[in-house]
Amino acid sequence: MDSVLARVSEATGVPADLLGGFLSVLAASAATGRLPGRADMDDLRECGALAAERGIPLRVLADACLHAAEMTSGGAFGAVRRGIAAYIDGYEEAQRAAVRREEEARRLFIDDLLQGRADAERAEHFGLRLAGAYAVSVAKPGTPLEAGDPLAGKIEQALVARFGSHNILVAARDGLLVCAFPAGLTAAGGEFTHHVRSALTTWRVGIGRPHQGPGGIVTSYREAAGAIDLGERLGLRAQVLKAADLLVFPVLLRDRDAIVDLVSTVLGPLTSARGGPEPLLETLEAVFAAQGNHTAAARRLGVSTRAITYRLERIRRLTGFSPSDPTQRFTLETAVLGARLLEWPAHPLS
Repeated sequence: MDSVLARVSEATGVPADLLGGFLSVLAASAATGRLPGRADMDDLRECGALAAERGIPLRVLADACLHAAEMTSGGAFGAVRRGIAAYIDGYEEAQRAAVRREEEARRLFIDDLLQGRADAERAEHFGLRLAGAYAVSVAKPGTPLEAGDPLAGKIEQALVARFGSHNILVAARDGLLVCAFPAGLTAAGGEFTHHVRSALTTWRVGIGRPHQGPGGIVTSYREAAGAIDLGERLGLRAQVLKAADLLVFPVLLRDRDAIVDLVSTVLGPLTSARGGPEPLLETLEAVFAAQGNHTAAARRLGVSTRAITYRLERIRRLTGFSPSDPTQRFTLETAVLGARLLEWPAHPLS
């Protein structure tokens, strides 16, 4: 048997220790006419798993088994088929286990990465070079995504196929779809948005600024998610929001007392208006969005131009501030933005 093992191993490249059990099964079957038992099959499954761990292609392993059978088994083809099936079972189970381990490692890595706990060595394993600058885009669908959602893998494959880069990572986390890409690969962010638009009916994308180093992805991720949050709180219509365009709002929120004082002082008098302050706030927002064009603002609100003029005069009388005055316009606009950030008047100022 040793000489047969040596010849088969030499001919196929499969180590002899993976084939010894198979030859024993063939010899026993040829002598007794019986198929291999459960213990023999379990041994062969273990050999199949070892072959997978050593990187031996399944086709090569199967060829070695058939070659050994041809040299030793005579007509015991039932044993050959069962033996090969056991090898394949062990091989494929080892592969599935490896995939599960890799998926779990990837999930843990992404959690650590977005919390600033990932190290460069682990990042390299997943194709990210944290020494460079990265940006992050985040998509928020109408229905939160579960971890491991196949959409993440589908979009990642599409991006890698398009750009030929393994520096791109796409994953579902906290109900969001997250895409990290090198800062120099700006087109990847646009391509990510394209695939989100194609796959989801309801969505909004936030784009963080590029940042350097291991903590750069964390910072950009928080900016991207924060841009979506700000867009919702401010009632912005745009589906794609860039953190770089919204930098003034975190500045406002850092001094809550000051913004509360501004809203209360400038806009507080609107509470005495008939119908409450909300219609007047909406009018100011429409006028600011239309760059002071009353006709465009009226079209946006679905009212007459005369109604816009009347409301602006009412605002001037109540607050003492006019949008037509450059300095006062800035104060009014900042106060309106602050009101939306504080969710006033729905929530009282405190």
